[in-house]
Amino acid sequence: MPFTTRSCAVPEARPDVAIAGGGPVGLYLAVLLLQQGLSVRVYEQRRTRERHSRAIGIHPPALRALALAGAASAMVRDGVPIRSGLAMSRGRVVGRMDFGGVAEDFPFILALPQFRTEEILEERVLALDSGAIVRGAKVTGVADDGGAVTFTVRYTTGRTPPAVLTAGVLVAADGARSGLRDYFGPAVVRRNYPDHYLMGDFAAGDLDAERAVLFLEPDGIVESFPLPGHLRRWVVRLPAPAGNADATELGRLVRQRTGINPAPATNTMLSAFSVRSAIARDSVRGRAVLLGDAAHEISPIGGQGMNLGWLDAASLAPLMPRILAGPYPAGELRDYGRARHRAALVARRQAEINMLLGRPLPAPLLTARNAAVGAAAAVPTVNRWVARRFTMQSDTSGPA
Repeated sequence: MPFTTRSCAVPEARPDVAIAGGGPVGLYLAVLLLQQGLSVRVYEQRRTRERHSRAIGIHPPALRALALAGAASAMVRDGVPIRSGLAMSRGRVVGRMDFGGVAEDFPFILALPQFRTEEILEERVLALDSGAIVRGAKVTGVADDGGAVTFTVRYTTGRTPPAVLTAGVLVAADGARSGLRDYFGPAVVRRNYPDHYLMGDFAAGDLDAERAVLFLEPDGIVESFPLPGHLRRWVVRLPAPAGNADATELGRLVRQRTGINPAPATNTMLSAFSVRSAIARDSVRGRAVLLGDAAHEISPIGGQGMNLGWLDAASLAPLMPRILAGPYPAGELRDYGRARHRAALVARRQAEINMLLGRPLPAPLLTARNAAVGAAAAVPTVNRWVARRFTMQSDTSGPA
C-alpha cells in the first residue's frame, strides 16, 4: 500500500514521546501510547517499507499483547496459524508437537511476513494520528536534562538541515544495529555463535499447510514453515557463511538433506545470516529507554526477537504517563528493566538450545539425540512443557 506518512518534516510541537525506529516494535509502542492520549512522533530513516521479510513467527503471548493495540485480529486474518510441529530425520518421523494446548485464546504460532505486520501496525498508528510517523528521519544523538530529552534528527535526503528537538521521553527502537545504544553505557554482553543460515521462500508444495517441519539431518537442520500465499519458508544451517549462494543452491541443499525439491523459479525471498547476540545490561537511562532488538539482539532461530520487543513495549507503555507526569518513577523503571533483562536472558537461552538441536552430528550421536527427542515427545506432560517453552509461554514472557 502507498505511504501516507510525512517525510522530512519537523514536528510542530514537542511530543510526549519520541520513538527512534518505525519497525514493528516502535509502531506497536506508538499505538499503545496514542491509545492513552499521549502525543507521539515516530522517526524512521527508511523512506519506504522493506518487503524483504525475515521475521515471520508471532507467538501467543505477543498476539495477546497485539490485541491490546487492536492489531491481532487483522494479523490472524492475514496469517497462517501453525498448529503443530513435526520432527523428522533421514525420512522417518522422530516426534510430534501440538500447539493446541499452549493457550486458550491463540493456540498456535502465527506465520505472517514482517512487511504485512508493519502495514497493519502502521494503519493503526495513522488511524489514531495521521501525522505521527516521520519518514526519512534518523535520530543520532541524545541528551537528558532531567525534565526532557533533547535529540538530533538528520533527514536522509540531505536537503533539510539536522533538527535539534525535544520530547518528554525518547525510546530507542532502532534495531540490532542501534546507533543510540552507546548512550546507555558500555555494558552490552555480546556473543558470537558458530551457526550460519540460508533461507528463502518458495511455492509450498505438498507439506501440511498448518504444520512446521524440522528435519534433523546429519549435515545440519533444515526448517520449513508455512506462509500466506501458498508459500513455505525453508531455512538451512550451513557450516560457514552463505557467501553468494542463490535460490538454486538453497533448493539443492534442501533436496540433498530432505529429498524435497523447492522449485528455484518460485523463490520470492532469499536471505543469509550468521548468528550473534547482544544484550544491554541497562535498558533505561533517565528519560531514555532501549526497546526491542536495540536492547537485546538474539538468534532468529525460534523467532523470538520481534515478539520479545512487543512484550517489552506492552510492559513499558503503562509507565509512560507516570514518567511524563512526575515524580520520576525510578523504582518502577528499575523493576521494568530487570524484568525485561531476565526475559531476554530466557529467550537467548532458548535460542541457544534451538541452535544446538540443529547442529551436525555423526551418525551414532544423531541417532541418540533423535531417540531422546522422540522419547520426550511421546510423554504428554513433557511435550506440553516443551511446546509452551517453544511458544514463549514462561513467567517472564510478558503481560497475561
